[in-house]
Amino acid sequence: MNYGDIDETYSSFAEAAFIVLPVPYDLTSTYQSGSRRGPGAILEASANMELYDEELKKETYLAGVHTLHSLEADARGPAEMLASVREQIAHVLSFDKIPVMLGGEHSISFGAVQAMKKKYPQVSVLQLDAHADLRDSYQGSPYSHAAVARRIAEICPLVQAGIRSLSADEAAFIKEGKVRTFFADDILAGNDGREKICESISGDLYVTIDLDVLDPAAMPSTGTPEPGGLSWKDVVGLLR
Repeated sequence: MNYGDIDETYSSFAEAAFIVLPVPYDLTSTYQSGSRRGPGAILEASANMELYDEELKKETYLAGVHTLHSLEADARGPAEMLASVREQIAHVLSFDKIPVMLGGEHSISFGAVQAMKKKYPQVSVLQLDAHADLRDSYQGSPYSHAAVARRIAEICPLVQAGIRSLSADEAAFIKEGKVRTFFADDILAGNDGREKICESISGDLYVTIDLDVLDPAAMPSTGTPEPGGLSWKDVVGLLR
């Protein structure tokens, strides 16, 4: 299924500006699994949305959106899965297309960032998330969903927003100044607004969104929901 059920005229790979890559993978999930079903659910729901954007006053799909076949999960482990993601995103970038990856758990983002870093050496990453994901490893894997931000921070500048759950080790890592972290409480209180977050970003940008950045009232169906999250308008306002 193509995202938005868009007509072939605007969904061919050759003509599309945006390439959607579904990655139904949740092998390292540690609480509630099921995010592997996310890409299929998003694509199915997208067929029932209006294609006119009321904010931009245009039909944005006319830029072209192509959906690739789902990337098959690699049961050998997260390192092998990341290699598959990296290869596929690099392929998309080689055509100067804009990749849009649908997970799946958050661990897959590191493979995409690796490909982006090779194509755009000055890339920085904005992570919207409830969890810091800055562990050096988790359950024996340095490529766990709980370590994805740590791996990203090792290769490019990282800015986090919406954080409200972390370990003592992660808090210490943040204090070392190796990442810029904006906590959900501060954002909601107005102490750390959109301007400060945007000022912390430079160069080309890759945005990775873990849906648990949203409050469970708006997004209960995540692997590790956390209370006190951002609203839909908070997230959309930041992206603007």
